[in-house]
Amino acid sequence: MIDVIVVGGGPAGMTAALYALRNGKSALVIEKNGFGGQITHSPKVENYPGTLSMSGNEFAEHTLDQILAQGAEIEFETVTGVEDKGSYKLVTTEEGSTHEGRTVILATGVKHRMLGLPGENELVGEGISFCAVCDGDFYKGKDVAVAGGGNSALQEAILLAEKCRSVTVLQDLDFCTGEQKLQDALFSRPNVKLITGTKINALRTGNGEFRGVELEDRKSGERQELACDGLFVAIGLIPENEPYKELAELNSYGYFDSDEQCLTKTPGIFVAGDCRSKYIRQLTTAVADGATAALAACRYINLQA
Repeated sequence: MIDVIVVGGGPAGMTAALYALRNGKSALVIEKNGFGGQITHSPKVENYPGTLSMSGNEFAEHTLDQILAQGAEIEFETVTGVEDKGSYKLVTTEEGSTHEGRTVILATGVKHRMLGLPGENELVGEGISFCAVCDGDFYKGKDVAVAGGGNSALQEAILLAEKCRSVTVLQDLDFCTGEQKLQDALFSRPNVKLITGTKINALRTGNGEFRGVELEDRKSGERQELACDGLFVAIGLIPENEPYKELAELNSYGYFDSDEQCLTKTPGIFVAGDCRSKYIRQLTTAVADGATAALAACRYINLQA
């Protein structure tokens, strides 16, 4: 039986495995796609302490090598459910496997809500970004657009306005839904423009590089081209926590309703990373959650011995 089963191989999940292993526990990480999670979309990470610069893929590769060197087991499978069996937890997968663990850490992450346009996936990290803190410096002195009109989009745009030559906020509704204070702070800046009631119809490229977007007015149907060097998509995040709602409370947005202790209502089940209710979702906060959840799991195991 495994001591700690980690569902998800992003920064939080891999850090959880590392801390469990360093505390003398066995660890299995089950990942359905590829290790690293959302950070692999960042071509350059310059805000991680102790590292001047690295790509998201480099972070993922180095961390995976680190946990494998510590003795981690890994499985590429899709987890479909976790059952609380009292003294142990039973993890089932789409592939038909079952895994028994003394504890489970749910580090399921989130997905960025995409625009759903042709060629979008290929441009992620190559003109399309989701995080101004992570990628804003790449667009210093350049023209960018932000898709979205909620708080997240406005906050992204404020950060970008400090670095970029121009920022155009594209909102499909006729108004922004973000807080008025954020709107006042953003749209008072001379290099910021707002276009409402418009949808992004297509992405424009040239010589294999992102060049801008095609816009369509929702009322008139009139179309126009907006040239820009980068597009920041901030139209929401999608947690994938529904399969675990019997084990851990979810908030109204579908995130695990757990605080900084990473505990759930089910003894022996812990949560970590972007899937958890929190104000800041960054690489540093994800790895912090991983460490916290793993140490909590180790304490739980030790008390049960």
